Amino acid sequence: MALVDEVSQQMKEAQKAKDAPRLAALRSIRAVFLNEMKKDGAETLDDEVAIAVLRRLSKQRDESIDAFAKAGRDDRADAERAEKAVIESFLPSLADDATMRAWVQAAIDESGASSAKDVGRVMGALMKAHKGDVDGKKAREVALELLGD
Repeated sequence: MALVDEVSQQMKEAQKAKDAPRLAALRSIRAVFLNEMKKDGAETLDDEVAIAVLRRLSKQRDESIDAFAKAGRDDRADAERAEKAVIESFLPSLADDATMRAWVQAAIDESGASSAKDVGRVMGALMKAHKGDVDGKKAREVALELLGD
């Protein structure tokens, strides 16, 4: 089942179960999916596009959680964490640290990078091969570490 359809199905289940927080999170995900579909007049989204949208939403929730926590709004931070958990339930898991480190090393070897100035080439090669499988921020940190800052 496509991710868009899966979200719609789970919305119906959350309505029947009267699970208001989950329903709100699913509605927000569905709204973003609909906006994405309207951009090019599509009837549905490829799972690859839907995953990219979900990863973007997850990052936005991380930023919101940080902002609310710094402002002392723990209630809002908790709500954002709950929404993030719903978003991440649809995402495939990212590569573990050892796998990511091996992929970054392979990208360094492939791109011929030799210093931290070459991190852009490394990230380009890495993302071309493993875009949906790694966290770009963590991969960049690993690349800088392996290249020796």
